[in-house]
Formats: sequence, structure tokens, C-alpha cells
Amino acid sequence: MKFARRRLLVGTTVAALALGIMPGATAVEDTDPFKVLVVGKTTGFRHASIVPATTAIMAMGDAHGFEVDVWDPPSTGVPGGNSPGQPDRTLPSTPFTSAADLAQYETLVFVSTVDGTNSLNPARPTLLDADELAALQGYVRAGGGFAGVHAATDSMHTVPWYGELTGGGARFRSHPANQLADKVVESPAHPSTQMLPPVWHRYDEWYNFFVSPRPSVHVLLNLDESTYGAGSGAMGEDHPIAWCHNFEGGRSWYTAGGHTNESFVTDVLFLEHLLQGILWSAGRVDGGGDCVTFFEVRNLLADLEAAEFDAPAERARQAAAVRNVTSHVDRGEALAEDGDRDGAMRELRTASTLARALGPDAAAGAVLSGKLLDLVAWQQGLADAGM
Repeated sequence: MKFARRRLLVGTTVAALALGIMPGATAVEDTDPFKVLVVGKTTGFRHASIVPATTAIMAMGDAHGFEVDVWDPPSTGVPGGNSPGQPDRTLPSTPFTSAADLAQYETLVFVSTVDGTNSLNPARPTLLDADELAALQGYVRAGGGFAGVHAATDSMHTVPWYGELTGGGARFRSHPANQLADKVVESPAHPSTQMLPPVWHRYDEWYNFFVSPRPSVHVLLNLDESTYGAGSGAMGEDHPIAWCHNFEGGRSWYTAGGHTNESFVTDVLFLEHLLQGILWSAGRVDGGGDCVTFFEVRNLLADLEAAEFDAPAERARQAAAVRNVTSHVDRGEALAEDGDRDGAMRELRTASTLARALGPDAAAGAVLSGKLLDLVAWQQGLADAGM
């Protein structure tokens, strides 16, 4: 199964196109078409914004050269009432038949796919059954993309793997009333944030999560709990609200925004944020370090340290070389946390050079070396933004 990665620099938004307004930036687009699957199916609480979100993503496809399929069938027996779905748009049967069948899509966009499993009752059916989940896992592990919107984290609570896919096991916990709040951009060079102001003031429903995903994801936006109603936030200073990561071979991107209908109709910045997140998860845009994390790099180092060699001497040399690279990564991470961008980049570049010699074959070291250069690109983006 092969998933293409092509660069697409987009400077327009769905809202602007709908209004006939062209922002100043120029779009340079790949004309090679691709497909996206929007999943709006719910078997729990139904968000009214699923329909306008689907409409907006279909408009994005028309404007930017991708085809959109929809999986949002009506559901019966849903607590609080049956789900109407989108019968005029949905596919006639589940697309989650196999990883090979899902491979026709560059990315899957889960839009507020609530399934009522937040009670952690093992008897409650999950959004995807066992066979459908296996298809999703195979698809991601073969390089498929995933983009989650708003209540995509309020789904399949009893499936730990899904929580890791959406990001660091961060499951929806609660939310206050809709209100204005500030989101602080933490990764200004990523395609889905580079159009945003450093502090993004907007109105939405602000999710609290059971845990912060920060240890294993690349945080894009952090919610400033001091800027909205007292007692509304439940996570403190570390309150990621949008993030991304490279997961089991695929790309995963998530934004907690998108509860309101207006997010998908009139909120130009949110629409561009969403568009670029979808395109990044599909491998059609790159930048800002492509969501590589120190967590990801350390996992690669652990794999290389455990690699098999024919001779004990070769294994010993490999272990020593891994320790050397790790020491530079450790120093680079510490300097990055201290805000010393130049120092961090210096250590990471050195680690990248040394990493090329690691592994039982050249490819393994080359992958790690490239990931380390992605960390350099992330630090450079922060330096360019004066962060």
C-alpha cells in the first residue's frame, strides 16, 4: 500500500472562496487528485456542526483538488434519540472493510464521532466494530492519514489504541459553556498554524482532557485558561488544544475546535487551520518539522539499540554509537526546553550526522538522521518567530 506525499501551498480559504474574496497569498497546488473520507457517524451525542463541517470539507475538495466521500449513516437506538446521519451523502455501506480498501483515501477526517463510550462500559458498542477497527489500524500502519476534529476524542474510549492515534491517550473529559478564550500558538511554522496570530482569540467549546498528550505529541496550540471563565479550565497551564504526531507509520492531526456551526461557515482562520491540517495528514503539505517529537526519536533510538548483529563486537559498537547520539539528543532537548534554539539545533545537527552510521543497514540510520533534522526545522521555526 502506498500513500503519496506531495507539497501543496495553499493561501485561500473555503470561506473566502465562497464569498468571492481572494486573500493576498498565492496558492501553488499539485494538480494530482486524491481522495479524503469524512467520517461523521455517531452513536452517541450528535453535534449539529457535523453537517456544516462536511459541507465545508467538500467545498475545500472542490477548491483544492481532492474528492470527498462521506460515511455518516443514520443510527438507531442512540441515547437521547436516533441519529439522522447524512443519508443523501453517505456511502451505502461501511468503508472500513479492509486496510486495502481504505487505501484509496489519503486521509480520514473524523468529525465529532461521539459513540457514548465515555462511561467506559465494556458492553457499550464502539463506533467501529472489531473488524472495522482492524481495517483502520492496518490503514494507519501502512501510512494512512488521520485528522480528528472536536469530539473525535470523545469516541472509542474503551479502545486504548484509538486514544493513542488521536494523540497521547488524551480523551475528552468535560467542557464549560461556549465562550471566548485565547489559544497560544506553540508551533508557528507548521502548515496548520502558520496563518494564525501568535495569540488566537476565538469563541468555541473548550475541551478538558483526562491527560495532557504533550509527552508524546507535537503541540500546535495551547489554551490559556486564564482568559476564560474562572473554573472553566481543568488542566492548568499545560492545556494542549491542537496537536499532531507521526503514529505507527501514519500522520495524525487533531484540533479540539469546531463545536459551533460558525466554525465551518464564517470563521476564516479556523477553516484554513482545518484545511492545512487535513492536507498535512494526507502528506500534501510539509513544514515546521512535520510533527516529529523527541518521544518519536527516542523510540527510534531504542529500536536501533535493540537491532540484531552477527558479531558481539558489532552489537557493542552499535550500543556505544547509540549512547553517543542519545547524549546529543538529551542535550538538544534540554537546550530547547531552556529556549536556546541555536544550541539545540547545534546538538541535533551533530546527532543527525552521527545517526547516519547507526543500524544494521544504511536505511535505518538515514531515517533517524532525517527525523533529527525535522527537530532542527521545528527549532528553526521557533527561532524565526522569536520564540
